[in-house]
Amino acid sequence: MPDVAEIAAFLEQFAPARLAADWDNVGLLIGDAAQAVTHAMTCLTITPESVAEAVAGRVNLIVTHHPFPFKPLRRITGDTAEGRMLLDLIAARIAVYSPHTAFDSAAAGINQQLCTGLQLTDIRPLTADAQDASIGTGRLGTAAVGTTLDMVARRAAAFLKVDTVQLVGAPNIAVSRVAVACGSAGDLLTLARQQDCDCFVTGEARFHTGLEAQSAGVALLLLGHYASERFAVEQLADVLANRFAAVQVWASRDERDPIASWHAGR
Repeated sequence: MPDVAEIAAFLEQFAPARLAADWDNVGLLIGDAAQAVTHAMTCLTITPESVAEAVAGRVNLIVTHHPFPFKPLRRITGDTAEGRMLLDLIAARIAVYSPHTAFDSAAAGINQQLCTGLQLTDIRPLTADAQDASIGTGRLGTAAVGTTLDMVARRAAAFLKVDTVQLVGAPNIAVSRVAVACGSAGDLLTLARQQDCDCFVTGEARFHTGLEAQSAGVALLLLGHYASERFAVEQLADVLANRFAAVQVWASRDERDPIASWHAGR
């Protein structure tokens, strides 16, 4: 039976911590490295619902995309939702590991998978890793001749199994050089422009980022933060299950996107 340290070592190989942003908090964040793991769960974000699911499922290790905790804490008490979740995790001896931006940038990471789902070719990082130029922050790739923004949007929606995405730019405009960065990555628009991308795909961005893209003539495709990353934690559960056959692994079944579509009059 593997222990937390063995699974953490595999995750470090899969998504090396050196690829993480300098502001990030990745690696083993809670727990005893020597603890045996019989049940593991992946999720995008640790919430009261996912904690309850893990406790009920006798989970020993949660692999969460978004770090928990993310920032230093002055106190851990039951007076806050974060404190209650931490207390529940520790009481149940549930370890927490987060690969976060290292997973975004890894060779088989989220941005690479998004590019594949969008049917891009000649894929490379927006910013290459110093040790391996084939990986790094974000990705850019080439769309087939004749590809329009509408076609990219439809491919993204089909790949992510979502009904809606958001666009800046006319659906019928041609796109050829596409930058991709999951999550909330509007700050990479400038880098995409510097590399002559005419389309930038991310999870979410500020209103002013949309205006910046519009004025620069760059099409912007917003997939939704949850949608742009959740599919990958489901895939990561399969990776862990295949690597550690003795461990029961699943992606959280109770996790939901907190932002729901609503249509007036329905």
